[in-house]
Amino acid sequence: MAHIIVLDDVMDAGVLIKRILERKGHSVTSFTEEEEALEHCRKNPVDLAILDIKLKKMTGVEVLEEIRKISKAIKVMMLTGYPTLETARECQQLGAEDYCVKPIDKDELEQKVDTILGG
Repeated sequence: MAHIIVLDDVMDAGVLIKRILERKGHSVTSFTEEEEALEHCRKNPVDLAILDIKLKKMTGVEVLEEIRKISKAIKVMMLTGYPTLETARECQQLGAEDYCVKPIDKDELEQKVDTILGG
């Protein structure tokens, strides 16, 4: 299946997403630090990055921009607890495939990940 990273400043949120997607057979690595997640993307093949918009040092949009510099092939899904049209538009302009609203709905997450990965 796919190699997925999850970047969320709240460890529990990342662990929850990791558990949901690992049950679907994906290999998932969860991060709370932006630089660690970016370093992982530089050194390992990653199919999908799931990024929270609100992080510790950077925004999810800034991390998305950095991921685009590493590889255009990495698909990206954003997470937000505060959905706005402006944020959605900005993420899509930078190449995010989709976004998911928190609190995470398990079925919605699974369906969106399947769609993004072409399943």
